[in-house]
Amino acid sequence: MAFDTSGIRLKPCVDLFSTEASRQDASLEKIREIPLDQLVPFKDHPFKVIDDESMMDTVQSIREHGILLPLIARPMPDGKYEIVSGHRRSHAGKLAGLETVPVIVRELDDDAAVILMVDSNLQRENILPSERAFAFKMKLEAMKHQGKRLNLTSDQVGQKLRARDVLGNELGMSSIQIQRYIRLTELLPELLDLVDERKLAFNSAVEVSYLNPEEQGWLAETIDSEQSTPSLSQAQRLKRFSQDGKLTEDMVLAIMSEQKKPETERVVLQSRQISQYFSPSATPKEMETSILSMLDTAKEWRSYFPEDSTLDDVNRRMRKVLEGMKRTKSRAPER
Repeated sequence: MAFDTSGIRLKPCVDLFSTEASRQDASLEKIREIPLDQLVPFKDHPFKVIDDESMMDTVQSIREHGILLPLIARPMPDGKYEIVSGHRRSHAGKLAGLETVPVIVRELDDDAAVILMVDSNLQRENILPSERAFAFKMKLEAMKHQGKRLNLTSDQVGQKLRARDVLGNELGMSSIQIQRYIRLTELLPELLDLVDERKLAFNSAVEVSYLNPEEQGWLAETIDSEQSTPSLSQAQRLKRFSQDGKLTEDMVLAIMSEQKKPETERVVLQSRQISQYFSPSATPKEMETSILSMLDTAKEWRSYFPEDSTLDDVNRRMRKVLEGMKRTKSRAPER
């Protein structure tokens, strides 16, 4: 049986190879120069871009050397690109007068984009508590969507790990600490700002996060009027009254108006700091005994540590005591 092949045309061999090469080339990520006005911030990006000294240093570096590390962005339906990594570099580029910036365009689904965005920003040295809190929350939700809790097991008990446990393992933190950071996302913005400004202690803020929005509003007003933030014990009382349904605006004011007990602070001396003042054979117990003996022989205790001494005062005095001990080190017999 004969077939009519007159209408069939085969592509030249070179075209077949070039098509495959084109496909492979297209699959590779390339650095592209993209106009800054075509880049948009990541939705609900939790990391703040501030015109601080560090930003000015970045701007100066870009003016001198350009952007050395490309941004990462993903294409959007409207033709623009959503920044996944590089918000600070993008902003610094604008301040430096650039019109385009180098970008790696990558196809990412929402969960993968969130995880990459969080991971790339957590590499920074200085991260605010609010940034860490929302970043942990976003990544945790993305991990849950990806079903990571179904893929990893605990070596000790052989049970499925929760996404929070997996995230904790990645960050070197306990799952409880992860959850405590995420609790901060329940705070009103004005209270969360106080945490970032280190005016409201982290542990107190976690307790306050259990108050409902109205109660937090009362507290924010009281903090502003009293110019005082709650101690941990005050925050715990506020939480307890709130959970019992007994917290009122007057009670918030009453608790916050109480005289705070002074916080107990500890003076900690690391072994590597004091070992230089003793012979190599000295044991930790012998070091401790010697230090206490030196302090006991001080003629006037209050002249060493007055009631209003700060931790810095104590540390400075301790260093002087240890310097005196160092001079006797060479005379100490070694066993």
